[in-house]
Amino acid sequence: MYWIILIAGLVGIDQWTKWYFLKNKELFNKFEVIKDFFYLTYLENRGAAFGILQNFRWFFIIITIIALAIMIGYFIKSDNNFLRLALSILIAGAIGNFIDRLFRGYVVDFLDFYPFGYDFPVFNVADICVNVGVFLLVIYIIFIYKEPVKHQ
Repeated sequence: MYWIILIAGLVGIDQWTKWYFLKNKELFNKFEVIKDFFYLTYLENRGAAFGILQNFRWFFIIITIIALAIMIGYFIKSDNNFLRLALSILIAGAIGNFIDRLFRGYVVDFLDFYPFGYDFPVFNVADICVNVGVFLLVIYIIFIYKEPVKHQ
């Protein structure tokens, strides 16, 4: 049950922040938070990560549905809490951006960083969830997962 609460909470935070920036987009055109490092910038992303594959909305919707089905399947089969945490965070991120694509036709991005002078692509809370979820999944695969022993 707490996994559903975690997913719903993360999706809620994601959707609330996107709604806020959408409703106040005129205020967020490179709104400076930390000079030369962090800005709040409203952006409508009609593609994927780093703005690739612009205007492939239905492709991303279909791929997300397939990915969610696979992740939920692994979540249900697993009894490992670390894997379930990773998948919950990943599922929340996928759902957050899925909602945007389905109902808006684009994903609202607003976190704009310039680390070491590099203009990093603008992103959102769902993107953070996807990255943290993938990072935890990699940790699980490398350090925790063990192949089942096959009996002959």
